[in-house]
Parts: sequence; structure tokens; C-alpha cells
Amino acid sequence: MAKPGVNHVVTDARESFGKGAARKLRALGKIPAVIYGHGTDPIHVALPGHEIALILRKSNQILDLDINGKSQLALVKDVQKDPVRQIIEHIDLVVIRKGEKVIVDVPIHVTGESAPGTLANLDAPTISVEAEATHIPEYFTVDIEGREEGAHIYAADVELIEGSNLLSDPELLVVAVSMPRASVEAEAAEEEAAAVAADAATEAAE
Repeated sequence: MAKPGVNHVVTDARESFGKGAARKLRALGKIPAVIYGHGTDPIHVALPGHEIALILRKSNQILDLDINGKSQLALVKDVQKDPVRQIIEHIDLVVIRKGEKVIVDVPIHVTGESAPGTLANLDAPTISVEAEATHIPEYFTVDIEGREEGAHIYAADVELIEGSNLLSDPELLVVAVSMPRASVEAEAAEEEAAAVAADAATEAAE
């Protein structure tokens, strides 16, 4: 598993709103965002576009925002993108505090190779956990090295970091190891052909 660090980002408070103001910000290489939570009034900020795009390549990122000289920890909650150009148009951030717990979906990374001839299917790409806000894992690792056909790995089998609790159903199937469909069909065809040949040999002997 991997633990993301806290990303320090210098940002500016926004006082202009609406689609026109947002377009002007994006033209300057910045991303409009809003920070909310803990009963505080929403704070509108402009984030540095390129820097944020690099940070958001990983999930569940914590931002230590420098807003006009004041520090504010926030968790990336929602990222809105242009459906065609995939340009980030807006980001929702939620206020967090050190020591508090948050609920997040953490990606599953599969490592290793299952037994020769088998195929590992990732049935659940993420699992839901409760974790300390400043220690959210970037992902959980599931090792399938040498796993045979029929092997199943459930959410309860995933190794969590200390201080985090599983919220997904413990019996949620995460990874299943099976034979590729073509191999199964070929094996069935071979067995059928062998059975026909055996029947033919028996009839000939009679």
C-alpha cells in the first residue's frame, strides 16, 4: 500500500464568480475551486492548474492550501472535467483536520502473476474505508503471485494500514482467478472429442 503525502499549494481567494469569471481563470492557467465543510462558509479559490493536474494523477490527495498566507487542509472531493477535452473545469474540496476520520474509496493495485494459464479478474477496483484524514492510503496492494484457478480474494483479505477500518462488505469479491474462456471451451471440446473416440473404440471392439 502507498501513503500519499500532504501537497502544499499556494492559492488565491476568489471574489469573482460565474461562468465568465471561471473561463477567465482557466485562460490564465488556473482552476476555480470551492472549499466547504465543518460548518464553515464556503471559500472560493483559484488553484494553479498545472500543479493541481499533476497532483490529481493520484487519488485521495490532501492539499495544504496557502490562502493569502493562511493554511487550510482540504481533501479533493470532486473533480469536474470537460467531457470532450478532459480539461479540469472545477474542483470541490472538503475541509479536514488532523486526527479526524474520513470515508474514502481506495483503489486496488494487483501485483504478481497468477498460475500459468490463468487469468486474474479485478472485480472490485476500489474498497471503501474509514481512515485518518492525513493518512489516507493512495492504494491497497493485492498480491496474486502463484494463485491457482478458483482462488478468490475478498475485501476482508486486503491488508489495511494501521488506524483504518474496512467499510465495504468483508465478503466483497476483489480479485478472482480463473481460466480464460477460450481455454475452458478448448478443454471441454478436447474432453468431448476424447469421449466420442472412446465410445467409437468401444463400439468397434463389440
